[in-house]
Amino acid sequence: GLTAVNALSFQVEQGEIFGLIGPNGSGKTTVFNLITGFYPISSGNILFKGKALNGLPTWKICKMGVCRTFQVVKPLRRMTVLENVVTSAFNHTGSLDEARDKALEVLEFCELIKKKDYPAKGLTIGDRKRLEIARALATGPTLLLLDETMAGLTPQEQAEGVELIRKIRDAGVTIIIVEHIMQVIMRICDRILCINYGQEIAKGLPAEVANNHNVIEAYLGKE
Repeated sequence: GLTAVNALSFQVEQGEIFGLIGPNGSGKTTVFNLITGFYPISSGNILFKGKALNGLPTWKICKMGVCRTFQVVKPLRRMTVLENVVTSAFNHTGSLDEARDKALEVLEFCELIKKKDYPAKGLTIGDRKRLEIARALATGPTLLLLDETMAGLTPQEQAEGVELIRKIRDAGVTIIIVEHIMQVIMRICDRILCINYGQEIAKGLPAEVANNHNVIEAYLGKE
């Protein structure tokens, strides 16, 4: 009986890093699942470059240029780092050589090239998160949805993650990011939307959202 996302409306501009925040259970990952076709919407519309995504299968949405990462990373553990990324590169080619070239290019971009022959199951959490991003980039997205890519990382790894996200945006990919680490979200986002119980409670520049009474109350309570 719970409405996980309720009459929520927002627009993301091309080239923007758009933050989606809210307490645990507020509906953030559900929004990602709706955009990428993992869950069907019960009403309303989701538009990407003017085209409706409603009812499309996840693979077709990915081919249109919308890709996402997951909170819990699940690489293909028995494959190498390179093989993991090659599988994603097949989103836009049927050629193994082309997929491999694309994967090598992405691994260089994500600074994982030196570990291309490592088995994925042996990576640190920081490198597994980076591999998750690399796999998404290999599909060729123009809109990338990042779901808590900083969770579990050290402060140094978080700083490196911020630089990678900025580099992705500078390469022409628009980003929507869900993140609980406020130091990260406030540093990196152009605009932020805060939701609670599936509804908008604040939207605007990072400083405006951080100082919004309803946002503070949603995170910390009335006292």
